[in-house]
Amino acid sequence: MATKLVNFLGKGVPQGARSPFFKNRGWINGQWVEAKEKRYFPVTNPANTELITEVPDMQREDVLEAIESSYAAQKLWRRQTAKSRALLLRQWYELMNKHKSEIAKMITIEQGKPYTESLNEVNYGMSFIDWFSEEGKRLYGDVLPSPQENKRMFLMKEPVGVAALITPWNFPLAMITRKAGAALAAGCSIIIKPSEETPLTALAIAQLSHEAGIPPGVINVLTCSRDSVHEVSDVLLDDERISKISFTGSTAIGKRLIAGSANTVKKLSLELGGNAPFIVFDTADVDVAVKGAIAGKFRNAGQTCVSPNRLLVQSKIYNEFVDKLTQAVSNLKVGDGLNDGIDQGPLINAGAIDKVERHVNDAVDQGGEVLVGGTRMTSLPGTFYNPSVLINVNNEMLITREETFGPIAPIIKFDTEDEAVSIANNTQFGLIGYFYSRDIDQIWRVSDALETGMVGINEALLSNEVGAFGGKKQSGFGREGSKYGINEYINIKYVCMGNLKT
Repeated sequence: MATKLVNFLGKGVPQGARSPFFKNRGWINGQWVEAKEKRYFPVTNPANTELITEVPDMQREDVLEAIESSYAAQKLWRRQTAKSRALLLRQWYELMNKHKSEIAKMITIEQGKPYTESLNEVNYGMSFIDWFSEEGKRLYGDVLPSPQENKRMFLMKEPVGVAALITPWNFPLAMITRKAGAALAAGCSIIIKPSEETPLTALAIAQLSHEAGIPPGVINVLTCSRDSVHEVSDVLLDDERISKISFTGSTAIGKRLIAGSANTVKKLSLELGGNAPFIVFDTADVDVAVKGAIAGKFRNAGQTCVSPNRLLVQSKIYNEFVDKLTQAVSNLKVGDGLNDGIDQGPLINAGAIDKVERHVNDAVDQGGEVLVGGTRMTSLPGTFYNPSVLINVNNEMLITREETFGPIAPIIKFDTEDEAVSIANNTQFGLIGYFYSRDIDQIWRVSDALETGMVGINEALLSNEVGAFGGKKQSGFGREGSKYGINEYINIKYVCMGNLKT
């Protein structure tokens, strides 16, 4: 590991994409800090595998400093009026909007998605700051009708306290702001632990929060390597000053957080793994369904928790759908996301490529057939995989039982509606399900029957600040966005005044 911080941006960043908002230190109590043990880890560009910079590999003492800062700041932050917090959040939103092109380039450089997708993510992420700046002013309590004449009763909503936000690499801005907007509006201070793959976006928006006037300690950012993540998370779990943990990531890690938080009984919200079915009934508009499959499956190279993981197509329209989807996938342009006209960027790292390859090989070994793609892209220097379509897929293959997180569309043929619903629900996950149909009776039946927290009907892009995002079963619990998202960061206090002279 490096013995000093890399203060420049390496060859992994094109000259024209460099930005003053690139920061490579942790953000604690309103200061840019190095790790106390002077350890660092590299951040690379997945489009060319070259070094961008190095950031602090923080450990236990760094986490404790962030907790102390957050705990002190939260006592003051909660006392600010909802309106004053709203004005600061709005200013943060305005600064993100002003610099969204620079932030989008940063996302593309460290995460890999095409620039147009990154820009969409910035707009999407900003929308939560805007939304919750308003929702924070509407945390109304209740005056209760008392059962006794000499008592008056009411309910107050108050912030839970310090919230730790553990976020993934696939949406390095939006997965932070979707949590942070609600937490800050409710009066919580936050400690952000971004993914080791994509820490730079988190640090950039921390800089903008400072410029917006959000007080020191209200937002802290801890960076750490994969080797240090358990130590960092254990400190967050064990410390009683952390009242809330919000996590987006794998079900395996979510279960670890549930167990680890038991001793201090923290409030949790978890958005975990998915295995989304994408059902195309013979009542569907096939062209609309193909367009939806391309948008949902190949966005961010398939690296989204709501990506369709299993495409179920009814036998009557199976051939038409497969032909049209294969042609559309063949036309996707793959490359560095900073280049014009790119539809799909790289996967996040070599491990992601290995997993996709393992799923495809397992499917082929069991009789699956690759119609297009099915291989790594060796003509490009980064971690690229060809967008792919597989047929002759069955429910025993890894690609239908595990979340692939890659640009592979595995297609299963079915005959009846009941069969499709049974296949769709035959999974431990329940984040989201999609289906395409123009039969209104079928639409009501299937939307009711799917065992998921969200349902997309003739639509593959559901996420926005107004909808309640979250799943069921082993896809987690809690909701983000919507009027319900802020409830994840509040407690209800019941107050009773007795012995009143009436």
